[in-house]
Amino acid sequence: MLLEIDGGYSGLRFSACHFIPRHEKCSRLHGHSYIVRLRLEGDIGQDGMIMDFVVLKKALREIIEEVDHRTLLPLKSSEVALAIVEDSVEVVTGCKRYVFPREDVALLDVPTTTAEEMSKMMALRMLADIEFPPNVRSISIGLDEERGQTAWHTEVLG
Repeated sequence: MLLEIDGGYSGLRFSACHFIPRHEKCSRLHGHSYIVRLRLEGDIGQDGMIMDFVVLKKALREIIEEVDHRTLLPLKSSEVALAIVEDSVEVVTGCKRYVFPREDVALLDVPTTTAEEMSKMMALRMLADIEFPPNVRSISIGLDEERGQTAWHTEVLG
């Protein structure tokens, strides 16, 4: 059985800016209005549910709060050099240099801030933050950069 949360209808969305080094167009700083989606695959448990929607949406909102209205920067990139200097974050990539206020930045544990890498990061974070019941077999996180353009990452449990 499948449980799905559509962030477009559930208010699980955020706005943020990023760049993708060496990409012809996306290497320029730009933004998206992202929508987060979740799918759980599993069996109905003793309580009549695969899992409580409330628990899942609360965890997703916590992740969203950390990235909403921020500049998303990759901590694991070999192409993006980051330096935190006092209350600023200096970014150097190729011939470009940016300086952002620290409070306006989300430093992400990813090699690049593509929707693919961020959906994987979110799925792994959900696994770390939530104790899933044994009837849940997998969790998938989808991240829309825009309508009709979604990257999905699936983690199999147990």
